[in-house]
Amino acid sequence: MSRSLKKGAYIDEKLQLKVKKALESGNRKPIKTWARASTITPEMVGLTFGIHNGKKHEEVLIEESMIGHRLGEFSPTRKFKGHAKKGKLAKVYGSSGRFEE
Repeated sequence: MSRSLKKGAYIDEKLQLKVKKALESGNRKPIKTWARASTITPEMVGLTFGIHNGKKHEEVLIEESMIGHRLGEFSPTRKFKGHAKKGKLAKVYGSSGRFEE
């Protein structure tokens, strides 16, 4: 379920102040944020954000196609390591997945 149109897009107040300050000063350093639920607005286009993923800040450059999405969508929180088998089972079953002797 989406947010009510009457309320408007959710943007963290502190983040909004940081964006305004960066635009006024012309500072292009990444803006660090933990507000993953904040919606990307047109004012943010061209700025770089350091979006926290639970471990570190991932740097993301905001583009026009990202408007309306959430910041957290561009900083994945999980790292996929694959489905490969390890150890003895990998030697017994081999790459085909069938039992080999």
